[in-house]
Amino acid sequence: MSTRMALGFFLLLSAMSQVSQDYPWKPVRMIEPFGAGGGPDLTARAISPRLSELWGQPVIVDNHPGAGSTATPALVAKSPADGCTPLVNTSALAYSAALLKNLPYAPLKDFTPVAPLTTQPYVLVAGKPTGITTIGELISAAKAKPGKLKFGSAGLGTATHLGAEKFNLETHIKAVHVPGDTTPQAIADTVAGRTTYMIAPISYALGDIRAGKLRALGVTTKKRSSLLPDVPTVAEAGVPGFNFPIWYGVWAPAGTPAEW
Repeated sequence: MSTRMALGFFLLLSAMSQVSQDYPWKPVRMIEPFGAGGGPDLTARAISPRLSELWGQPVIVDNHPGAGSTATPALVAKSPADGCTPLVNTSALAYSAALLKNLPYAPLKDFTPVAPLTTQPYVLVAGKPTGITTIGELISAAKAKPGKLKFGSAGLGTATHLGAEKFNLETHIKAVHVPGDTTPQAIADTVAGRTTYMIAPISYALGDIRAGKLRALGVTTKKRSSLLPDVPTVAEAGVPGFNFPIWYGVWAPAGTPAEW
């Protein structure tokens, strides 16, 4: 467990240890929006056994991906405000509110923040069929064919979309966005060469990177990742000042009593 993860875990336990002795009176369904193997899923599964021990009730992690990571927040927003359906989400909760219209929920009105958890980098990857092995090569290829390269994401308004747009803006390149519905789908498109590149959560991309199906071009934070120590940061690889971390937190439906 990383230092940031440990700190977030402590904050969550501190918040949860102050709840009413009557809470929870039934199993807790901790829902995350990205699917098995993703950062929110792994984070939720890391903390759920300790919470179950603390509360004396099962804490079940429920993967509910879809709709560009907005299906789960919509579900939690409509859940009873009894603290038994917490949402484990990422910075996508903020991005979707800023970029998407007609969301079936209002992030600031429909949720109560419980605790921050951790932060980590994304990784900029290119599919092996492209032949691109460095960020410099990606930028050169994009500038040689303006508007021709395609980049993938987990959906409109997701962090994977916004991170790639930030990269495009800071490198002055133009490319076509090809949104998927889930992160695994977007990664599969990049592996197959249907898209040239994407910014992906490391936990999802790591298997394909190690298998040689994806080229890891750079991680998106100021420091390198311990999971990919030989991969430079995007800033080191030629985009000075680039920094785009992912952060995790826990929310409850609005109206959940603070003492619960």
